Parts: sequence; structure tokens; C-alpha cells
Amino acid sequence: MPSALANGRYQLGQLIGRGGMAEVRVALDTRLGRTVAVKIMRADLANDEIFLSRFRREAHAVAQMNNPNIVNIYDSGEEAVVDDNGRTEHLPYIVMEYVKGQTLRDVIKVNGPLSQRDAEQVMMGVLSALEYSHRMGIIHRDIKPGNIMISEQGMVKVMDFGIARALDDSAATMTQSQGVVGTAQYLSPEQARGETVDMRSDLYSAGCVLYEMLTGRPPFTGDSAVAIAYQHVSEVATPPSAVVPGLPKMWDSICAKAMAKDRQNRYATAAEFKNDVLTYMNGGVPVAAAFNPLTDMANMKARKQAEQDAATQAMAPTETAATQAFNPVTGQFERVPSSIAPGAADTAVKTRAEQRAAAAKAKRKKQIVIGSIVGVLVLIAVIVGVVFFMNGGGDDTAETVTVPTFNSTTTKTRAQSELEAVGLVAEIKDVESTEPEGTFIDQSPAGGEQVEVGSTVTVEFSAGPSSVSVPDVTDYSQDDARDALEEAGFTVNSSVRQEDSDTIEQGNVTRTDPVAGTTQPQGTSITLYVSTGMTTVPDVTGQTQEQALQLLQTERHFSVVVQNETSDSVAAGSVTRMEPGAGTAIELRGNITIWVSTGKEQVSVPSVVGQTLASARSTLQAQGFTVEVATGSSSSDTAVVTAQDVTGTTDAGATITLTTRAPATTDPDDTSGNTTTNQ
Repeated sequence: MPSALANGRYQLGQLIGRGGMAEVRVALDTRLGRTVAVKIMRADLANDEIFLSRFRREAHAVAQMNNPNIVNIYDSGEEAVVDDNGRTEHLPYIVMEYVKGQTLRDVIKVNGPLSQRDAEQVMMGVLSALEYSHRMGIIHRDIKPGNIMISEQGMVKVMDFGIARALDDSAATMTQSQGVVGTAQYLSPEQARGETVDMRSDLYSAGCVLYEMLTGRPPFTGDSAVAIAYQHVSEVATPPSAVVPGLPKMWDSICAKAMAKDRQNRYATAAEFKNDVLTYMNGGVPVAAAFNPLTDMANMKARKQAEQDAATQAMAPTETAATQAFNPVTGQFERVPSSIAPGAADTAVKTRAEQRAAAAKAKRKKQIVIGSIVGVLVLIAVIVGVVFFMNGGGDDTAETVTVPTFNSTTTKTRAQSELEAVGLVAEIKDVESTEPEGTFIDQSPAGGEQVEVGSTVTVEFSAGPSSVSVPDVTDYSQDDARDALEEAGFTVNSSVRQEDSDTIEQGNVTRTDPVAGTTQPQGTSITLYVSTGMTTVPDVTGQTQEQALQLLQTERHFSVVVQNETSDSVAAGSVTRMEPGAGTAIELRGNITIWVSTGKEQVSVPSVVGQTLASARSTLQAQGFTVEVATGSSSSDTAVVTAQDVTGTTDAGATITLTTRAPATTDPDDTSGNTTTNQ
């Protein structure tokens, strides 16, 4: 198995699925930077030209579909690999949308029956996919829980559209050339009988899926695929309400109508089926309420009997009187001549069946002999034809050439020149695509096919993806954001980045890369950034209380507690500090405490008038004041304080200015006893 495909474009990763004819691996599309799923065919099937032709045709048809409930097909191709014997083989592959999730089969296997609401939601997705595919002219043929994906976001995705014949699981699927195609447990009666199928066959299978979602088991089980197919043709399934006690009986009617034996009695379209489910879940009465499965079975048997009667009378017109008995070999009621006793009717039918089986065996033996003879004759004719042409006998036959094979490296000029070089006409078309402009997309006829000289070969090249504006998904949940972006035509990176946000709740989208509003090509991968639920505390120190509350409470929605304190450095009414501190990461709408300044501390000023300057200075300085002496006053320690400029209360540490006069002294020469004051 190669490690990469398409010249290294698809880097293959781990195995995520394996079937009877293919395996699926997760891969990286290095050109577009997106994760994809690649289904690669088994090497032993890659040399079957009929298989390859059908595979290419069907893969191309399905690639034209674009529906949110269908797994998209992005690309297909063939990879040349060398086997152990040195031979080169071409492995076909399909590049599909990678859906991260579980199949409905695994969900039911692990969890058992779904709730009615969950079953409704899954059916809406499945029927929307079928409604679209039927409108596009594609019948799935193999609807089953294993082909229905449920993404991690709950999105329903139907897989393997249009390629059931090419990509079936041989261990679980009944298949024969131009005959029965489908999985036994979900097979419509017409598929089981090898008749032609139409969109109502898909609806029968969808009814089987609904039955299994409601009950946890398929409607019919058996020891072999043939035994199960027989039940689809001739038995009515046990009502879901009889399997799950308490389940509303209206589900019995909806399942029975979808699984009607006679396709004329089923829902005519997927839209009709979907509307009936919605009507019931919204409280209304669905169309299926009037359906009777026993009447349906009787009508089908009567119709089959009428068809058989017509065939019998054409072969034996004289036989008129007859009774009916059930033939277990054909699974149908058959006519028995009235001359046979009623009690012996079954024995007569069985005898007739054995006779028919013996005749059929002899007929097959004869056909084998005849076929062998015809085969030998054909081989001889081919050999004669080859010899005839080698000897120049085919001059009148139209000349044919091999169509060149193109790939992702092919340019328009090269395609045209290669086609013209072998005598073919080139029709170059530009088609809208997620691929870069000028990239080869497809060709018809396919490379390697033989066509007449002068034939036209259509080669499609990408005109480039259309560009659209990236939608704004800010504050969306991740699931809603993905839905909106994918609906706009973008892919979403599986890796999500986290960042703090001032306003966005935890887990919601904060922004995208590329940013919203920019124009980008469809298919561009978008990265989501989501909130951690944390935010950074802004710095409001020095702001007024009103400014701080406006920012913290009104704009950022924090819960704020206000406390007061004195401050020698911050003006009254402004924030001195906060807790948690600025720059700290806390939860959105967390708690913050701020302290608001009431100004400097106020203290009482003692009166020092009448004290000496030394005593007054000591008293005031002891209480934190600064003492100054007024201009013109005495600065002597013994000077007497006559006045002070501040009384009552003032700021702690304030400056107090004192007015003094010189102390009184006695003149030694004065005998009168008078004193003088020193100025």
C-alpha cells in the first residue's frame, strides 16, 4: 500500500475502515491543508476493466452531488503501484469528506434503541439525503446503519451513494450481475426477487433503519441472507411497539407503510416519508395512520397471483377451476386444479415445485452445454477476426485510437496538443471547483479507452473556487460556528485555539483566522479561537471611583466591592489600590475589590500658646507636626509662644507656625525692681 497518492498530494494515515473490496484511510490533502478520507480498492480487483469502467462512471456521477447530509466526494483517480512480482497495477481510489464520528450501526450496537426524538432527527437527515439524490436521479440501493455517519456535532451523513455495486461489503451484501444488490437485513422485496428497483426501494430500506433505531434490532433476522430475504418477501415484521413496551403504536404504522411489500403502497417519495414523521412528532396524524400491513400483504399476493394466473392461462387455457396453495420454493401462492382434493393441495404444489426444480436443473445443464459451444464459436470468430485484420482485411473499418490519460499536472495546452497528436478533437471546459485555477478535473471519455479517430474528448479544468465573505461567528458555540462556516463553503480546522476574552463565555468563539468579513476562496480552512473563560484585570488605580466602576462593572461586568482608606499620596475620591492586582487573569465576571482614598489623616492640634518655644516645639513634633517660627519672632528656646496659625484639626504631619516674644529679664543696675523684655 503506498504512503501517498496523486504525486504526494494525499498523505495517507491510519486505517479507519475495511470492507470486502476496499479499505479507508484518513489522509491529509497537502494542497488544501485539510483532512480527508481516502477509499482505496483492493489490488486484486483493480485489473477488472468492467469494474473499473463502472467505478469511474459512478464516482463521477456522485461527485456532482452537494448536500449537507451526503458525504462529499472531492476527487478520484488511480495510483500506479508495483506488486511483489514487479508488475505495475493501477489502484482506483476516491477522496471523500472526512467525518469524525460514529456509524449509526455502532451507535445502536453500544447504546441500544434511540429515543423517539433522536430517531426522528436521524431520519430527517437520511430522508433529506435521499430526497436530494433521488432528485438527481441516483438510487442508493444499500441504505443501512453502517452507511449512515453521525458526526461529533450530531450531523447525519449518508455514505456510499451510487457506488454500492462497486464498493459493497461482500461479507454482508447480496450481489449478482444485473440482479440483487443490497444488504439482506435492509433489502426491499423487489430487490430480493431480482426485479428492477426505484427510489421506493431506498425508502423501504430507510423504513428498516427506522425500525432498528426504535427497537435496537433489524425487522428480520435469520441464519442466512437467503432466509432473511425470504422474510422480506413473504412476512410482516413484528410491530415495534410489541418489541419495545410503551412505544407509541403510531410508529408501527409509519414503519409498516415505509416497509410495505407492494411498493405502490409505500411512501411515494422521501419528502412524503419525512413529512409523515414530522407530522407525528409535532402532534398531528400522519398519512400512515390509515395503513394496514395485512391488507398490503393480501393485495400484493393477489396481484402476484393475478400475474401468475395470466401466465398459467396463456400456457394452459383449458384449465379453469383451481385452488390456491403456498409454494415455499417460489415464496408465492400457486394454482392447483380443482380436481385435486383441498387437503392434498399443498402436496400437489410441492410435487409440482419439485418437478419444476428438476426441469430447471436439466434446463441449466442444457444451457451450460449450449453456452460452452457458443463460447467456443465466439472464440474462433475472434481469432479469425484478428487474423483477418492482421492480414489487412479490415481496411473499411473505422480507425480507433487510445484516449490519452491526463492528471493533476496536465495543462490545457498539453491536453489539447496530446489529443490532436492522436487525431482527436479537444473540447476544453472551465468548471467551478475548490481546486486551484487551471488544475485538471476530469475527462470524458476516460484515459485508456478506445475511440474512433476524430472523436471529441472533453477535458475539464478548474476555473478556481468562488470567493465568499467569512461570516462573523463571534460568541457562537463551536458547533454553530462550524455549521455557519461550512454552510458558507469553508472547511473548519479540527484544531481549536484558546485565548482569554473580556466578554465571551468559556467555549464560545472569540474570533476566526482568516478574520470575519474578509473575502476568501470557498474551501479555505478556517481556524476557530474560543474563550478560556478567563480575562485580565484592568488597572484602575488613580482613577476616580465613578470611572473605575464604569469600566469594571458596566463595561466588563465584574462584581466590585468598594472600601475606603486614607492616603497621603492619592487625592480623596480616587482609587488607591485593587485586589486582584492589575494584569491578573481571573474568571469572567469575577470579584474585584477597590480601595478609594478619603485623603490624608486628620489629627487634633494641641494649643501651645504661653509655652516656651522649646516646650511647644517638643509637644507638636511628638504628634508628627513640623514646627516653624514666624518671621520676626524670637527663636530662643526660652521665648514665649504668643500665637499659633493652626488650631482644632488638620492633616497629620502638617506644618504649624508659632509667633513668640523674647523672655522677660531683670536689669542688674536698676534698683527699682522693674524688668525689661528682650526684643
